[in-house]
Amino acid sequence: MSIFRTFFELGVHHILAIDGLDHILFILALCSIYLLRDWRSVIILVTAFTLGHTLTLILVTLDYFQADSALIEFLIPVTIFITAGSNIMKGSSAFQRKSKLHVNYLYAAFFGLIHGMAFANELKALLGQDTKLVEKLLSFNLGLEIGQLVVVLFFLALGGIVISVGGVNRRDWNLGINSAIAGISLILMLEAKFW
Repeated sequence: MSIFRTFFELGVHHILAIDGLDHILFILALCSIYLLRDWRSVIILVTAFTLGHTLTLILVTLDYFQADSALIEFLIPVTIFITAGSNIMKGSSAFQRKSKLHVNYLYAAFFGLIHGMAFANELKALLGQDTKLVEKLLSFNLGLEIGQLVVVLFFLALGGIVISVGGVNRRDWNLGINSAIAGISLILMLEAKFW
């Protein structure tokens, strides 16, 4: 199997595996206020998250930056809670807003940096010290991006069905999804407390 395929599949697996629950929850919180017709905005959000994640992976892998893993494992559910909580606090007019710069874009990029630190040490061990480092990082992050898009597009399609066919109010759908995500993130915070 080629290096590209191996690390691409590792990236897809990272997001789709149960170990990636925190990753999935964050992505769903980011994208929960959108519909399938907003796919361009969703792709930008997912890509901003991947870019933040990638930057941290590169910095840690090349030994430019290190972070306490216990702190990072706590901060990840904090980022999920903040994102879901922010969505809960928005009024119904926020769901219709056409603003070019939505706060979720900032969350995606900045919190992506934190999420990248969680897997960086494990990935660093897998990458080794050979000269194919760039290819491995690129293929891993492409796999991550594709995995995230699959999850988000499935979620948006499900949301569309629940709203249009099931007759659920869009605001109620967003409130319910984000409340569930916030609740799970609180449990994850309690499990990961580092003090």
